[in-house]
Amino acid sequence: MNIETKKVSISEVFGSNVFNEAMMKERLPKEIYKSLRKTLYEGAPLNSTLAEVVATAMKDWAIEKGATHFTHWFQPLTGITAEKHDAFISPTADGKVILEFSGKELIKGEPDASSFPSGGLRATFEARGYTAWDCTSPAFIKDDTLCIPTAFCSYTGEALDKKTPLLRSMEAISRQAIRVLKLFGNTTATKVITTVGPEQEYFLIDKGMYNKRKDLIFTGRTLFGARPPKGQELEDHYFGTLKERVSAFMKELDEELWKLGVSAKTKHNEVAPSQHELAPIFSTTNIATDHKQLTLEMMKKIASRHGLVCLLHEKPFAGVNGSGKHNNWSMGTDDGQNLLDPGHTPHENAQFLVFLCAVIKAVDEYADLLRASAATPGNDHRLGANEAPPAIISIFLGEQLEDILEQIENNGGAKNSKQGGFLKIGVSTLPDLPKDSTDRNRTSPFAFTGNKFEFRMVGSSASIAEPNCILNTIVAEELGQIADRLEDAKDFETEVQKILKEITKNHKRIIFNGNNYSNEWELEAGKRGLPNIRSTVEAITTYISEKNIRLIEKHNILSRAETRARYEIALENYIKTINIEALTMLEIAKRQILPTAINYTGRMADVVNSLKATGLPVDSSAQNELLMEVSALAASFKKNISALETALDKTSNSHGDTFKQACMYRDEVFLAMEILRQDGDKLEVIIDAELWPMPTYGEMLFNV
Repeated sequence: MNIETKKVSISEVFGSNVFNEAMMKERLPKEIYKSLRKTLYEGAPLNSTLAEVVATAMKDWAIEKGATHFTHWFQPLTGITAEKHDAFISPTADGKVILEFSGKELIKGEPDASSFPSGGLRATFEARGYTAWDCTSPAFIKDDTLCIPTAFCSYTGEALDKKTPLLRSMEAISRQAIRVLKLFGNTTATKVITTVGPEQEYFLIDKGMYNKRKDLIFTGRTLFGARPPKGQELEDHYFGTLKERVSAFMKELDEELWKLGVSAKTKHNEVAPSQHELAPIFSTTNIATDHKQLTLEMMKKIASRHGLVCLLHEKPFAGVNGSGKHNNWSMGTDDGQNLLDPGHTPHENAQFLVFLCAVIKAVDEYADLLRASAATPGNDHRLGANEAPPAIISIFLGEQLEDILEQIENNGGAKNSKQGGFLKIGVSTLPDLPKDSTDRNRTSPFAFTGNKFEFRMVGSSASIAEPNCILNTIVAEELGQIADRLEDAKDFETEVQKILKEITKNHKRIIFNGNNYSNEWELEAGKRGLPNIRSTVEAITTYISEKNIRLIEKHNILSRAETRARYEIALENYIKTINIEALTMLEIAKRQILPTAINYTGRMADVVNSLKATGLPVDSSAQNELLMEVSALAASFKKNISALETALDKTSNSHGDTFKQACMYRDEVFLAMEILRQDGDKLEVIIDAELWPMPTYGEMLFNV
């Protein structure tokens, strides 16, 4: 497909469709701009006068950019975004219209709350809901519409979205971190900001082939499909030269994201054929979350323009590496300090070690909750499959930091640290390279990578709001406990060393620098008492453990009812996902694969009979054996179709306990699907390619 290309000035394009601070400063009166900055950076309340002026400036800017509508853009508990568009027009008495947008319309919207997941918080007839302007995330223009990032709540005030608890968690960690910083003598920082740089993996396949696969259309993953002769064994796709069609897609994607203020930075081929990655520069957690949702939307839209389809499912192809979203998380102050930067002498950096140990303790004590934050039906196919982290949470620190913590545990302090030094390459014309103090460990679910932690469990299709909300909350809890002790300490330095030693001794079990894929680690983790939560159904029960509910309530992230609602929504989502997959699988099996197998056996029977009819001494054993093999597989396939139908009927008709029903889908329906697939994939590699009713893995993965 020919796509016209033109040179783009990045500096001119970047943020051109965003009502960012530079645009606010240019368009708003000086006093209004100062007041808005106080709201943005100091949490000062919004007032109606300010909102009215901002709304007028925002409308004028948007109309100049070609916008005709506005929408409150929000993130309900569906995991994707939602928007309802209203035109700027307002009718006049003479039959014409004027263009209006008020402060009230900017601040508040009223979408129907009854049609979004609420987990029982709202009845169907209780329809009213509200969206509230999140002024900390800038408005932007998309598809000739002014999009205003908002939070979403019910008529009675319950949070019905992913943004509200995230914003609350950002305030919680800032509040507790500032307490600790003041004790270390920092008098300039007024806020601690968590930042995220989420890497995004995805697949691109030809749209024509996608349209012939009902499983991809309805579920996002292939429910049948034999492995091709060549997969990723040669590791020749990783960082390989970009194909022209893919490169054109990536170029347009970069440009469209830059217009929206998304700092798309890195792009490359990933390990699996037709798999790729996009990584942005870090931004504050709520803006990074908004940008990630925009990125997923733009990926799908732009792929279509190039005759491609972007697959975001965690495991679209069985036996081929799946896709994740590596969530690089850090903490920084508004006076420019990275709190997870160890500096050149981390053994002397007590403040860094306190924040590091707070994270270690948080991850150990709330590993179950962190695991649940990355749990989705799609991610169950990926975690623990020697392509992504296992379901066991552990932390990789690297040799230097582990050595420092060992010294603290054994001696009460650290006197030296293993430095990175220089890497000698051994070629005179090449420079010596500064060596990082830690290696990278791609098998670790939670790895320290220099000045941040990389949470590698998050699935490719998921919002990053929930994982970061949990991360912020659990670290806030530990920082609060540390602040309590230090504020009451008679000797500050002695208490710091005592805290570091206690945390290191009591929580070192969570630290593991080795191969997380090994069977030995699974056994070792069990001995250490680390949880191994293998499925989404099991993981999401941790939401409603009393320990976790108390934590979330304590920091005002969610109420007990709101937390329970999210548990129910997650269970319902699992049930619906597996049910849709099973129904889709049955349709493909009964209407495509089984008729093809019967057709093929009929042809083979005709061949065998025609050979016999000749009366000649022709050896037809090969034809007979093939006929018998396909006939046997077809019979088994039909039997397993019936078994899946029985399991599905039994499970879908079991009402009452949602958790038990989800377990039945996991243990009975999903198992029956796996058995049915085995026969289907065997039939694929035997039946004539011209008869097979859908594109194969080889065709989809190697024909972009």
